[in-house]
Amino acid sequence: MTVILVLSTFVIFLLIDYFRTRHETVKPGLEATAAKTAAVPRLKPALVAGFEVPENLRYHPGHTWALSESPNLVRVGMDDFASKLTGKVGSITLPARGAWIRQGQKMCTLHRDGCAVDMISPVEGTVSDINEFVAGNPTLALNDPYGDGWLLTVQAPDAKTSFRNLLGGSLARWWTEESASRLQRLMPAATCGTFAQDGGAAVDDISVHVPDEKWLPIAKEFFLS
Repeated sequence: MTVILVLSTFVIFLLIDYFRTRHETVKPGLEATAAKTAAVPRLKPALVAGFEVPENLRYHPGHTWALSESPNLVRVGMDDFASKLTGKVGSITLPARGAWIRQGQKMCTLHRDGCAVDMISPVEGTVSDINEFVAGNPTLALNDPYGDGWLLTVQAPDAKTSFRNLLGGSLARWWTEESASRLQRLMPAATCGTFAQDGGAAVDDISVHVPDEKWLPIAKEFFLS
């Protein structure tokens, strides 16, 4: 009888310890999960002057974007304004893996109808990867600039400093509105008002409204190249 009592008491203490330990283990985990959820930027797709400006990205005034994937790994690409202004592109020349690129300097080159225009990097660092699918099918960067059409990933040793120099939130929205207004002023009077389609989004290829001889200087002006 005594043995049974001792064993029963031992089992009870084991159960108490199990549930106490389980409670202590789960609670920090839940707190960590909650903290992690709160820290992740919410995706808030925004349509600004007809162009998509996702809230979770940071933007360079030359119309490229950056997304932090880890403390030093940054994914970059062209924004929606750049993709629509570029229109049909023959090819995109991407840098080699391992190449060092500087913030505000050449990142890649767009080739269109015998013209070439550079896009500049939103961050500084070493190219860790390039999007081979875009290299083979450049229309990906135009049709899905924030998704499958990304251009590079960069190992940025001082990513925080690079991001401090980029636009986000209301500044990014203001810059997109300003760019759209400036583009309208540069367009021939007959094409004004033709950018928007149903739903308020800009047409996929604004370049068709730009005279061939004007496209390159306009692209260089907006891409800061």
